Amino acid sequence: MARYTGPVCRLCRREGEKLFLKGERCFTPKCAFDKRSYVPGEHGRAGMAVRNNRQSDYSRQLRAKQKARRVYGMLEKQFRRNFKFAQSRRGLTGLNLLQALEFRFDNVVYRLGFASSRAAARQMVNHGHFMVNGRRTDIPSMIMKIGDEITVREGSRKTPMMKALPDLSEGRPCAIWLARDLKTLSGKVLRQPERGEIDGNLDEQLIVEYYSR
Repeated sequence: MARYTGPVCRLCRREGEKLFLKGERCFTPKCAFDKRSYVPGEHGRAGMAVRNNRQSDYSRQLRAKQKARRVYGMLEKQFRRNFKFAQSRRGLTGLNLLQALEFRFDNVVYRLGFASSRAAARQMVNHGHFMVNGRRTDIPSMIMKIGDEITVREGSRKTPMMKALPDLSEGRPCAIWLARDLKTLSGKVLRQPERGEIDGNLDEQLIVEYYSR
């Protein structure tokens, strides 16, 4: 599966805000965005104010799309595929898109608090540590359904990482549209998230406008 392998802190700096792509590290003094909050590049600090004042409609649409794509850790082809899927469904395309992104397997693992970041959740899924409805599943992009149950695979429970997972997950929030049981290391999809329960810094309308050009 194709994925971005470059420095992720550079992505936060390019978008001008923390995207929390490194999980708990983003809350420490080691965070690169806190040290250098200007955009990357040779003229990043000097040209930042000029670029912000000259933003066109296309530029705002592009930045909204790029930010959402980077938050969920997707490349352009995969993100566009999700947009077309959202476009084919009834209802608001923008909300459909965000709900589809939230229902990705790796994102659900992250929202359950089983991983500190979506990248970490994607790696755990790729390594086959989770089961969906009793079947081992290692496809991060798989779209969950209401009622699906996610559990840690029995063979993975013996690893040091999974033994420490209950204590680590206890300090991480669980989305209210999911149910989590730390004793059994399992979770369940209860319903679709409402717009207010999804990242408020994402502007889905600008994303729709970008792809509707």
